[in-house]
Amino acid sequence: MFAVHFFENKNLLLTQLLNRVPSVGEDLKIKGRKGKVSSVNSIDEKNIHVQIILETVKKNNLKADNSKLKKRK
Repeated sequence: MFAVHFFENKNLLLTQLLNRVPSVGEDLKIKGRKGKVSSVNSIDEKNIHVQIILETVKKNNLKADNSKLKKRK
């Protein structure tokens, strides 16, 4: 078992005990966000740091439909 620490830039996202270490280029889903492994660094025989690149979240800005609102005079 390995202690795998997932980082985005310098921010620690997740630490897990895993039987298998993710490989470079593998697609992951962490905290509901999709990402790709950019590098894997072995610190010692049990600890591994994995750098990931998360996809940016696109926010949809919906315009309010004012035609449904009552107009006051």
